[in-house]
Amino acid sequence: MGGSKEYAVTMRGKERVAAVLPVQEHWLPLSNLDLLLPAIDVGVFFCYKKPPAKQSKTTFGSMVSALKASLAQALVTYYPFAGEVLTNPVNEPELLCNNRGVDFIEAYADVELQELRLNNPDESVERKLLPKKKEGVLCVQATELKCGGLVLACTFDHRIADAYSANMFLVAWAETAVSKPISLAPTFRRSLLIPRRPGSYDSSPDRLCALVSSRPPPLSPDQEAAVSRICYVAADDIARIQAASGGQRTKFEAFTAYLWRVLARGARPEDKVCRMGAVVDGRTRLARGGEMAGYFGNVVSIPYGILGVEELKDMDLAETAAAVHGMLRQATTEEHFRGLVDWVEARRPEPAVARIYLGEEDGGVGCVVSSGRAFPVGEVEFGWGRAVFGSYHFPWGSSAGYVMPMPSARRNGDWVVYMHLLKRFVDVLEVEEPPVFRPLTADYFLADAK
Repeated sequence: MGGSKEYAVTMRGKERVAAVLPVQEHWLPLSNLDLLLPAIDVGVFFCYKKPPAKQSKTTFGSMVSALKASLAQALVTYYPFAGEVLTNPVNEPELLCNNRGVDFIEAYADVELQELRLNNPDESVERKLLPKKKEGVLCVQATELKCGGLVLACTFDHRIADAYSANMFLVAWAETAVSKPISLAPTFRRSLLIPRRPGSYDSSPDRLCALVSSRPPPLSPDQEAAVSRICYVAADDIARIQAASGGQRTKFEAFTAYLWRVLARGARPEDKVCRMGAVVDGRTRLARGGEMAGYFGNVVSIPYGILGVEELKDMDLAETAAAVHGMLRQATTEEHFRGLVDWVEARRPEPAVARIYLGEEDGGVGCVVSSGRAFPVGEVEFGWGRAVFGSYHFPWGSSAGYVMPMPSARRNGDWVVYMHLLKRFVDVLEVEEPPVFRPLTADYFLADAK
């Protein structure tokens, strides 16, 4: 697959974009589910071709001006993204909504869109097209490419927003740019996640979450490194995996089961167990009437299962998919999420986090799959055409891997899959027969964009 084409990026300017209307300064406390997230940043980026000749007046300068103007308007509604996270007197993070603004970077990359080897985002995207957020909650970078194309990238504080919330904002920003009304208004009502009095929870939060003070010692310098890759999975292969899982499982369950078995094949002799987790959105579980459809913040749980390496090797895909289904079932009720809220409340201000993020003392390997099936790659359109490619980028710093399948911009049922895994697992995936994870190339993502 090779490395990425080397290219230079020139920073042309940086300014702070604030909401176009004044915001009454106030504190917005993080919910107990927000407090389960460590201080990590998430990246997301979109690639656009040069506007067609009929839009001759659409230049990089005009596109950036449109992005800034619509961002300033969108931040009136999505004002938490214009704030900053500070520490309160009990050492917990808290959001100050003060309209600090969003750092907006303009850049030029001496590379053409078709030359970007996005299969290896560590080299082609990280620290080049994707900005490193230094302050605030959100940072944006617009990069002009040599071919006239544009890459729009954002980095945001995960403690403030999950992917669902970020997707809401991205769509609203694009709608604002083309003078459409915002289709889904956000709500910041923390009362929707208020702890119960008295609190109540079963044993599941103790299994799924842990206090940060219980974190194992830092990884040694010679610890095996993880790499990021972006591949695609053809619709036919998704259907084949689902059929092989017994036909009763969702595509997500079948995909997760497939990955779990790959972990076992890439395990070392000292790795006795494999952990597989999945991110579950609790919005529909907490309010089936749609009350939380626009909730902005984190509403996720990460249930996970543990299977022995040798046990996994002997299981067929249907058996593994059944194990995934059972693992997910524990996080599909309102009581589960209410219990998580109460569990965190009982331990505050001691910080806690999803246990699979921390790693385990008994060794083994782990991975988390996050469904990005709602990723709005076709809806983040600012007036100069749809994105030809888009993906999240989340090398999250955990010893456990992270994988996110998303819809392809080609709208043909394929999935784009972002992976952050130990290199040996990537090697196993890349030699699978029949192939499933195919390397992302310009021929693929530009095929329907001529």
